[in-house]
Amino acid sequence: MSSGMIETGLSSQALDVHRALASLQEELEAIDYYHQRVDVTGDESLKEVLAHNRDDEMEHASMLLEWLRRTVPTLDLQLRKFLFSTGSLTALAATKEAPPRGAGLGLGSLRDLGQKEQS
Repeated sequence: MSSGMIETGLSSQALDVHRALASLQEELEAIDYYHQRVDVTGDESLKEVLAHNRDDEMEHASMLLEWLRRTVPTLDLQLRKFLFSTGSLTALAATKEAPPRGAGLGLGSLRDLGQKEQS
């Protein structure tokens, strides 16, 4: 898990979201490291290996992002709003309806689901 603060008493769903977010952060950092190394190396065979490794990390990050999109409703809304769009992103943000106030990560519905399962 990430070295950041983790609240105590989290539901299993919130912990899973945290794990996915921490893993996504690590994958993005790895992509950055490999990308920098690809950019500066002068050895073409090493460049190929590093680019291959970077692209593998992109696959991992994409899988985590998709799991998060499927799991966190508000993230799903935001991704649907911005991904694969055209034109100005800030104009798109200004014209589209924002998620409901207080939606946060959308964990409220997951927390409710966990409580229903325990009943």
